[in-house]
Amino acid sequence: MKTIGNDLSEGKVLTKLILFALPFLASNFVQSLYNIVDMLFMGHFAGTDSMAGVNIGGQVTFILTTVIIGLCMGGTVLVGQYMGAKNQENVKKVITTLITLLVILSFAVTVIMLFLRKPVLRLLQTPPEAFAEAERYLTVTVIGIIFIFGYNAFAAILRGMGNSKQPFYFITIACVVNIILNFIFVAWLKWGAFGAAFTTVVSQALSVFLCIRYMVKNNFHFDFKLRSYKIHGEQLKLILKIGLPTCIQNSIVGISFAFITAIVNIVGGVTASAGVGAVGKFNGFAFMPIQAMSASVSAMAAQNYGAGQLHRAVSACKIGTIFSVIVSYAFFVLVMIVPESILRIFGSDPQMIYDGAVYLRSFAFDFLLIPIIFCINGLLIGGGHTLFTLITGMLSSVFLRVPACYLLGVTFGWGLKGIGLGAPIASAGVLLIIIGYLFTGKWKENVIRHERG
Repeated sequence: MKTIGNDLSEGKVLTKLILFALPFLASNFVQSLYNIVDMLFMGHFAGTDSMAGVNIGGQVTFILTTVIIGLCMGGTVLVGQYMGAKNQENVKKVITTLITLLVILSFAVTVIMLFLRKPVLRLLQTPPEAFAEAERYLTVTVIGIIFIFGYNAFAAILRGMGNSKQPFYFITIACVVNIILNFIFVAWLKWGAFGAAFTTVVSQALSVFLCIRYMVKNNFHFDFKLRSYKIHGEQLKLILKIGLPTCIQNSIVGISFAFITAIVNIVGGVTASAGVGAVGKFNGFAFMPIQAMSASVSAMAAQNYGAGQLHRAVSACKIGTIFSVIVSYAFFVLVMIVPESILRIFGSDPQMIYDGAVYLRSFAFDFLLIPIIFCINGLLIGGGHTLFTLITGMLSSVFLRVPACYLLGVTFGWGLKGIGLGAPIASAGVLLIIIGYLFTGKWKENVIRHERG
């Protein structure tokens, strides 16, 4: 285990956090680039209809993936806490249970989504001219969903152990392969959305293979033989206790984005959908450092909650927040000055660029609030307080953002500008609630009860 794990409950907090966060940050950078590549190739080699199709079909895949990432967060927190408590037997049980659970869910999701893909796309108000491309993209990605789920599960486990380097290496190789395959299947062979989806699945399959190879080679807790797949009841309960609230939260956030996609399609049609989709890819890139730092804070907090060292978890949160604020505010300035230049990266359609810029300028105020929310949530998740983050996530997505987007965008007739303002309005409300929760002191309690090994 020495070759895989990293004790985050010892040493200088600043040094440990930075050394852990940098590979994680690099991984998220590559992951964001990975996600942007498809949209770039669509915009330059396949046209606006294909670009909108990939955006809409990708929204469904995004929802499914974020749900699984939420569930995997339960594994990350448990592995981290057991690592901090020096309890290797329970680390093994958590890993075995999580991998087995993810395999079962992968097959179930594939079968269900193959039957529901057309109704789901209709529910999203997919424009007729983009429907076929959206269906092609969604069909291929759900067939290969086991690889998308698999990489996220393995990366979550490794990060819970304090190892953020290997996921970076694996996703970097996969990203390079993805770019090469996009040149072949999208730019050269003109396969459109089908080609983009195919390259995504193949690249993710490669990253899963590399993860498995590394784990087996380093005497990992799981040998991937058929007899090893099993579910331990106690660990399953804990994974669901910690991961299910985050899973539900992520699904609600994803569904809220789907509703917003439908509102965008109603307001502006295919060019608006393409423009907002391009903004979404840019935002994924811009939020990447913040998400990486938040997840790093969560992993470090988990090990230190498990080791009974709350002060180290709090220090990690403070350092992470300072870093995230600096980066996010820099992106805010950039977006307010040159939004059109950012949109031109994704395509040359003048209307798409205009629609995207209108949306981006109003959405940009979210950059001022998100870094604080993400890092505090990282601390809370590390301590197992995922029920609270679920509640705030629901408030933000369901009761604040979607109504605000519809009210401002449709009812008041502000269009894409109003839809963009929905995000910062929701974040402002949630930040006030989080600050109030911190004053109660309940966050200091470790939700997970266990004995040290």
